[in-house]
Formats: sequence, C-alpha cells, structure tokens
Amino acid sequence: MTVKPLADRVVLKAVEVEETTGSGIILAASAQEKPQIAEVVAVGPGGIVDGNEVEMYVKVGDKVIASKYAGTEVKLNKEEFTIVRQNDILAIVE
Repeated sequence: MTVKPLADRVVLKAVEVEETTGSGIILAASAQEKPQIAEVVAVGPGGIVDGNEVEMYVKVGDKVIASKYAGTEVKLNKEEFTIVRQNDILAIVE
C-alpha cells in the first residue's frame, strides 16, 4: 500500500532518535522526546489551497524539521508516518 498525499500535504517518516544520552545513560521509550527530524516519503502536487497558489519546496528524500505536534499520525504496513501540510515544515536539514 502506498500513500499519495493531496494538495500541499507531505508524508514524513521519523528519523531514529538516540536512545542514550551524551553520558551513556540509556533512555526508556517513554522518556524519549518525539523526534522533530523526519525524512520526506511523499509530496503532494501543490496547486490552489485555500485560494492561494502553493508551490512545493520539499522533495522525496529531504530531511526536514517539522513542528513538534503538527500533522496526523498514521500506521501503514507496521510503519508509522505523519502527514503534515508543507507550512508545518520549519526547515530542510542539509
């Protein structure tokens, strides 16, 4: 099953977070923060959204920083994804 986002939506997959602190302490899953860096898996076509022309600036494979609590989380084929609007993406990580 594949996901094809509509309009200005982008599908993100979280990048693995460190499970240990800098001093070597192993963190429990409940103590880890929700990752903000994610990889772009799919990008919508853009177009007219809410009466405004939207150009898509991100592309598949980009690493991005998204707003911490933005989007809708979905689980497909035992993998977790987040679907956000492009304006919820704060930066592209190079």
